[in-house]
Parts: sequence; structure tokens; C-alpha cells
Amino acid sequence: MKRHIACLLAASFVFGTIISAQQKLMGFTDANASSQMGWEKEFDAQLSAKNQDTWMQFLTSHPHHIGSPQGRKNAEYMAGLFRSWGYQTEIAEYDVLFPTPKTRILELLGNKPYKAKLEEPALMEDKTSGQKGEQLPSYNAYSADGDVTAELVFVNRGIPADYEELEKMGISVKGKIVIAKYGGSWRGIKPKVAAEHGAIGCIIYSDPEDDGYAQGDVYPAGAFRPKDGVQRGSVMDMPVYPGDPLTPGVGATKEAKRLNRSEAITIMKIPVLPISYEDALPLLQSLSGPVVPAAWRGGLPITYHAGPGKEKVHLKLQFNWDIKTLYNVIAKLPGTELPDEWIIRGNHHDGWVNGAADPISGMVAEMDEAKAIGELVKKGFKLKRTLVYCAWDGEEQGLLGSTEWAEDHQEELRKKAVAYINTDGNSRGFVNAAGSHTLEPFFNEIANEVIDPQTGVSIKERKYGSDFVKADKTARTKLTGNKNIKLGALGAGSDWSGFLQFLGVASLHLCFSGEGNGGEYHSIYDSYDHFIKFKDPGFQYGIALSKTAGRVMMRMANAEVLPIDFNSFYKTVSEYVAELKTLLDNTRAETEQENKMIQDKFYDLAKDPTKGFQSPKIKEGVPFLNFSGLENALVQLKASTEEFQKLYGTGTQLSADKQKQLNEILYKVERSLINEKGLPRRSWYKHQVYAPGYYTGYGVKTLPGIREGIEQRNWKETQENIEIVSKTMEAYATQVQQATAIIVKKPF
Repeated sequence: MKRHIACLLAASFVFGTIISAQQKLMGFTDANASSQMGWEKEFDAQLSAKNQDTWMQFLTSHPHHIGSPQGRKNAEYMAGLFRSWGYQTEIAEYDVLFPTPKTRILELLGNKPYKAKLEEPALMEDKTSGQKGEQLPSYNAYSADGDVTAELVFVNRGIPADYEELEKMGISVKGKIVIAKYGGSWRGIKPKVAAEHGAIGCIIYSDPEDDGYAQGDVYPAGAFRPKDGVQRGSVMDMPVYPGDPLTPGVGATKEAKRLNRSEAITIMKIPVLPISYEDALPLLQSLSGPVVPAAWRGGLPITYHAGPGKEKVHLKLQFNWDIKTLYNVIAKLPGTELPDEWIIRGNHHDGWVNGAADPISGMVAEMDEAKAIGELVKKGFKLKRTLVYCAWDGEEQGLLGSTEWAEDHQEELRKKAVAYINTDGNSRGFVNAAGSHTLEPFFNEIANEVIDPQTGVSIKERKYGSDFVKADKTARTKLTGNKNIKLGALGAGSDWSGFLQFLGVASLHLCFSGEGNGGEYHSIYDSYDHFIKFKDPGFQYGIALSKTAGRVMMRMANAEVLPIDFNSFYKTVSEYVAELKTLLDNTRAETEQENKMIQDKFYDLAKDPTKGFQSPKIKEGVPFLNFSGLENALVQLKASTEEFQKLYGTGTQLSADKQKQLNEILYKVERSLINEKGLPRRSWYKHQVYAPGYYTGYGVKTLPGIREGIEQRNWKETQENIEIVSKTMEAYATQVQQATAIIVKKPF
């Protein structure tokens, strides 16, 4: 059977190679497509797993967080390499608020006292784990200072729905300290929601069910989190705005006007501390109260209770609130014909500790592709547009480096930025891609041509096989014969935010994952030793990432007509609107059902005079919302996009001047999705289609102004945002019509 499958895969590879050789490239004439693909083969030959390994060893040799000696050394090391590859390179410095802990105390009081260790021990098998004097201790950046003592309550993942469940149990967290499991949302949401419910402190722990012994052998025997491993991380309220908390909207240069720390609304209001599951166990064992729902239970050998416990917990945190300098590496390879059109590529270089998987695995893949392209240019390969390769600092604390650079250069980027291509961590497995949906067909074209190193089929074919196997019966029916990779939508979590959601630059995020799972994330065990053993031995998928992102960069740079597909965007937005209508209908049905149950209960109580009289708390009904303006805008958009896509292929026949006019519309069309007033309660986020969720953090909310209005039952705000999105879609359609007019050579 295995041999039969191998034969099928081999046949698929040969057939795919023939098709690839005949395939046209989006935005290229046939002659230029042939030349481009020839250069891409040479590009592949330049890539080197040995180089990626060598660079990772240097970049992860010591902890390299903001302000560390190694952080600066790494920036200078990379800048030197980029210069040697032919890039015009600078180190862009910004001064940002970066708190580090000076006091961390967590203890259980009472009859069975316990003082948390808050330490990760060095391992003989991991040569960098013992660099204690250089390591940041385990903490949550942008936690508040605090010294609090209170009863403890277990809040599961600490998301809004969990507090609704606690309310049903009759449990309040007001005046208490909460303990939450990592997962279910971005970590910063947990203390944010806890504070909104009156909690005075928050503890976050890694449950072994998620990334510890329940998943596999723990490090160093296996890849997963040992009992004393801790996930560091920022709890800055990034769904409000990312970047330096003191300079929202402007670059954190030395001359920048800064807020007082008390004015910075993205700093948490209560003290927050991450701990290991070894330190969490005594705290959870101390809890009484009801047994939690089955979905809340983790992998520890205890009965999980909600609390509160009889014994109190003492949490004391104090921080050094310092301004530190970060170092972005910016390397440019100027285009020969269109130097003022920039294709920007980024990966961050800072880590919480040694940071091999996160982020250096992605950083060395970016460096490898940059080196290879530099070598091609020396051999005669010409770039029409300018490539800008960036190594960001301060991503871990809140996208600091990329955000400050984007804010500092916002006027220039609005004029010149064609696209932003992001990577971060990388490991063995399947290609994952998310981004602006105008880029979906373009990405699929590339995914057809990059070969998976493990199976010999295209990364697109392997992704399809994985999705098909994992799908349920209904999903498989939809997948059958449809191998198109649907781009995910971008929320938060890495360095695209300043480009996509603040400036309206079309963006794409790429990685491989799925077979390199582990529990090293944000701990001292995210090391070179862990990476080469468990994540991507031999850097095979580092090379695959370089091949994928490198093709994106090279084709974007040299396409006569930029590979933008308006129709893909229209179809995606139409799906989002349909989702919103379903969400609204479901909300209405759930509200009516809940109100009926409340009324029925009230009438039953009213019949019994011994119960006393209480007015029922009826939820406000869901009103009629008018989607007609948005529906009409989508009809207009559909007609416009379909007309353009029929003509797109003829754009390569235009004169150079007309192509330049057309391309300027194509790369600036994403700007029309920006509303300068921004989203409700967070004006920094200006994109009307993609944003991080206000209560999900990393998780995306599509058409966020409308969607979150429905979720928060703010009907006035929802209707207002329907009208805003309607006008946004009308403006987008106008841009598409202008692009069409250039191709058909008629006045618009």
C-alpha cells in the first residue's frame, strides 16, 4: 500500500512539473514568465540549509530581548551580512517603554502555605538554558505594579464566556485574584476581562493538557513543556493599539512627544504573572466551590474546582519602567525601473530568551532568500521594483519595532508600499497563509510550484491532503476537487499590523507548521538544541519557506501588472456579510429563546405567593438592521470586479506609462479600505475588513465594526458601521472601475 501511494505521489509530481512549465504567471508576458521561472530555479539552487543553521547558532547563542547586548550584536551581525549581499542597509533605532521585573512574589497563605518557585532550571541537554544572568525572568510585560492579597477563583481561559458561566454558578471575581489557563485567546485578554469584572490580580498558567505531558514526552526527552516551564509574554492591550504605549500613532524617535505612563491605556490595570503547572498545582488544589464544567478541566491529577478557596493568595509585582533602544535592520535592493515601488519583507529578530523557533527560524529563512536574490542580481537578474528586507526588534512586547517604523515612515509608505510579506516562527509541516484576499490566486500559483521536501508533491497538494484527511464528512464534500488554499484573515500576532491595519498596505503572512509541535514557546527551552532536534531538523522547511516567500518577492518585484485579483476579494467580503446576517439571525433567535425561558420562570414564580415578586430581567430584543446599502454596494462591486478580471490579462500589453498608472491603482486599492476615524474605541485600527478582536486579541474579526457591534449588542453602533462599510465598498468599486478604464483606454 505504501509503495502504491509513493507511485501516485511520484506521478503527481511529474505531472505537476509539466503543468508548471506550461503555466502562465500572473502579470507576466509569456516571454518574461519563462525568464522569471528560469531565475527562480537559480534562486532555489542558491539556498543553503547550512547557512540557516550557522546563522541560527549565532543569533540564538545568547538571550536577545530589547536592550540586551546580544540584541544589538544580532542587529549589527545581520546588517553586515545584508551589506555583503549588496543591500543598502541601515539600523533604525527607536526608544520605547520596556518594563522588566524587579520584584516577583506569589504565595499561597494559610494552613498549607506554598511559595511559587518562578524559576526554570537549566538542563544539561540544552547548552544555552543555563545563561541565567542574561535571561529575562518569567513575567508578563506591561502588567501593572501591585501588591494584592485575596481569595482565588479559577476562570478557565478567562474569556468573556467563562465569566458568564461563573455567574451561572453564583461566583463573582470582584475583589479576588483569578487564575486562568493559557489558550482560548491572546494572553492580554485574560487580565483585561478579569479587571473589567472587578478582579484585583491575575495569574496565567500553562496546563499540561495543552502543551505538557498530556501531549507527549516533555523536554528534553520530548518536545513538550516540562513541569517548570513558563510562557513569558506581553499583556499590552494590543487590540486598542500596538507599538510603544507612550507614542501611539507616531514613531518613537528621540524627539517624539510621549504620554505620561498613567495616560497609556494599553498598560494593564492589575498585576499579572505567568507560572508553570508545577507552581499552579498547589493553588488549584486549594480551591473549593463547585466542580467546573468538563470543558474547563485540564491535565493535572486533581479535581478542578472553581473556587474561591478558603486560603488566600498573595501576589506582589514591581517593575523597572525603563526606556530602551530597539534596533530594526532595514536593507534595500533598489529597483531598476520603478525604485519608488517597494515590496517589503519582514521577520522579527528579538526573542523572549534565546528564541530559536520564535523568531529565528523565520529570520534565517528570510536572510537566506535575501542572500540568494542578492547573488542573482550580481549575476544579471534585474528587479523592476525595490525590495526592502526588514529585521524587526521588539515584536514580542507588542510589535514595537515594526509599528514604530511604519508610524515614523507612514507618509512615504502610503506612496510607495506595494505589499508587505511577513514571516515569524517556522517548523516542519504544512504551508499556512493568511492575508489580503486580493493576493489569494497569486499565492495559490506559487503554492503549486514549491515542492514539499518530505513528500515530493507541491506544498499546495500536501496542504489539500492534510485538510481533506482532517475534515468531517460535510467539509470533505466541499473540499473534493477544490484544492484552492483559502487565505486566512489577519488579526494580530505579528508584524503586519502597522502595514495592513494602520496604513492599508496589502499583506501576506506565511509559515509551515503542524509537525513540529512542542511546549518550548516563550521559555528558556526555545533554543537551538530544541529546534534542531524537534522543530525542523536539517532546516528542510526553512528552505521551503525561503522558496515560497522568495517567489512572492521576486514576482511582485518584476510583474508587468501586479498580481492582484479583485474578484477574490469580492467573494470573500460577500461571505463575511452572509456570516454577519447569520450571526444577527442567531442572536435574535437566542434572545427570544432566553427571554421566553425567563418569562416562563417568572410566571411560575408569580403563581407561588411564598416566592415574593421580582421583575424579570428581559434582554433587549434584536431590532431590524438595514443592510440594503451594503448589499447594493456589493452588487456594484461584483460587476466591477468581474469586468476587470476579464481584462486583467491584457494589462501586460499596455505601454509602460499606462502600466504604471494601472499598477498604482492596484497597489493602492487596499488604502480605500482604510477609514481614518478608525474602529469604535480604537482609532488606531483603520482597516474596515480585517482587525484583531477587541476580546480575542490574536483572533481576527472580519468586518469588525459590524461584527463586534452585533456581538456586544450595540445596535446603533452596528447600523452606523454598516453604513461606513457600505461607503467603503463603494469607494473600492470606484478604484476597480478606474483600473478597468485604463485597460480599455476610455475616460472614467
